[in-house]
Amino acid sequence: MKRELINECRLRFPALSRNEAFSRSAAAGFAAQQDPTVDEIAAIKTAVSEAVTNAIVHGYRDSRGDVELLLRLFSDGAVQIQVKDKGRGIPDIKAAMQPMFTTAPEDEERSGYGFTVMESFMDKVRVKSAVGRGTVVTLEKKLRGKAAQKGT
Repeated sequence: MKRELINECRLRFPALSRNEAFSRSAAAGFAAQQDPTVDEIAAIKTAVSEAVTNAIVHGYRDSRGDVELLLRLFSDGAVQIQVKDKGRGIPDIKAAMQPMFTTAPEDEERSGYGFTVMESFMDKVRVKSAVGRGTVVTLEKKLRGKAAQKGT
């Protein structure tokens, strides 16, 4: 059976740290259409939080801009979330996805575990980036929902 798009939503907001909580809630609210479990919602919120924080902190370190969320639900129960920025970009994606890698200055406390956290909570994490043009992080998780948890 071919996977079909059943709903989508696009949101854009300023890359301000106070909007990180908004992005988490928006993604969780959108995914709620699939009747996910509490654990599935927590996973989505955590991964989105990391991706949006990366866009704000690293993508727009010395500049202003917007973050865009593209939220999609598919007929197979999957939720896909794209977090896009038009910031600095990532020169070496492979290095950036290694645990403890960070581009934050030494005086800032950043763990460098953002992508590792995203990968631990989502089924798929893809990153596309171009220096000076921005980054797109695509997160995907197949939601089994409450019905699957009950065995119905």
